[in-house]
Amino acid sequence: MPTALLLSFAALLLIGVLISERAHRTVLSTAVLFLMGGFLLGQGAFGVVTVSTGDPIVGGLAELALFAVLFTDGMRVGYRDLRSAWRLPGRALLLGLPLTLALTALFAHYVAGLPWLESFLLGAVLAPTDPVFAAAIVGREEVPGRLRHLLNVESGVNDGMALPIVLVLLAATGGHDAHGEQLLLEIFLGILVGVVVPAAVLALERLPFLQATSSLQPLLAVSIGLLVLAICHATHANLFLGAFAAGITVASLGRELRHEFEQFGELVTELLKLAAIMVFGALITPAFLFQEIPFNGWIFALLALFFARPLALLVSFIGARLSFREQVTAMWFGPKGFASVVYGLIILESGIALADQIYHLVALVIVLSILSHSSTDVVIARQFSKRQAKTETTAPGS
Repeated sequence: MPTALLLSFAALLLIGVLISERAHRTVLSTAVLFLMGGFLLGQGAFGVVTVSTGDPIVGGLAELALFAVLFTDGMRVGYRDLRSAWRLPGRALLLGLPLTLALTALFAHYVAGLPWLESFLLGAVLAPTDPVFAAAIVGREEVPGRLRHLLNVESGVNDGMALPIVLVLLAATGGHDAHGEQLLLEIFLGILVGVVVPAAVLALERLPFLQATSSLQPLLAVSIGLLVLAICHATHANLFLGAFAAGITVASLGRELRHEFEQFGELVTELLKLAAIMVFGALITPAFLFQEIPFNGWIFALLALFFARPLALLVSFIGARLSFREQVTAMWFGPKGFASVVYGLIILESGIALADQIYHLVALVIVLSILSHSSTDVVIARQFSKRQAKTETTAPGS
């Protein structure tokens, strides 16, 4: 890693940690700090960090970060979790996700002027969500548990659900090295490796003479992830689907291991994600935003952000037992996740004819999403807190 990039990340990380307590209570956001820090340190401002989309460090960091994200996301959604409380997340995933994709594709075609195939590809890239950019919602006890569970499970699953669609549509546009049977084989192998490797390791770990000590339990999950990563590279299996399947397998077969890994894994994933967000910010310049993206691109971004998911979830939650406040919060907090960043980079490097235009639109939506969602999560969480306090003071006997 170049010295300037490492020094910049270390400085931003230190600042982020030092202001984290205040950020937890205000509209300050760690994600915004790294995005804006990368932008200011990049070639669009001071030129301290000089990276381009073709640099190996950009692709390598994005790949590793997304692998970690999908692995930890999968660990949030074990079989028992989905079976015990699937109704609301099921609505968001099985109806809300396709509707969000379709509405985004409609806006991309009729507003941004993309052909239909590329429009649906853009819709698939922007469909996943990420509650890390709305941490005050999913991490606050005063926010109703079913709402936090809904957003957590939805974001944990939709990255993996959108990925095969992205790969198939990318192949259909001629931008993937694998076509037809080879692409399906990569997808199948990724899922197979992600299921078999964790299942075999967990079976070995249960043998009396092969048990790991409690202090090293988190590293067992790390070793599973690294094995899946290495085997997927060796067999040309899809490593992202392998990561997601591995996380779900660990969550389903080794619940105690998932809890041991949770804090450690979240910290490692957060480090990789923040580093990738900083690099993503460094790739963006004023010319990128205000000269290379036409006016209709900005209109598309606003429609994709403020209308696609809200309308999709409005339809999805018809008949659901959610309060108006909970429903509006779920509709709004669909921040475009880190997965969308990497999917956008994959498209940019794919060589398809409209790759540059699609990437510009993806980047614009993600920037606007990080800025808007990360600055409103604390405000909305406080509204739930005030409502809860009001309910407690007006309750009989208080």
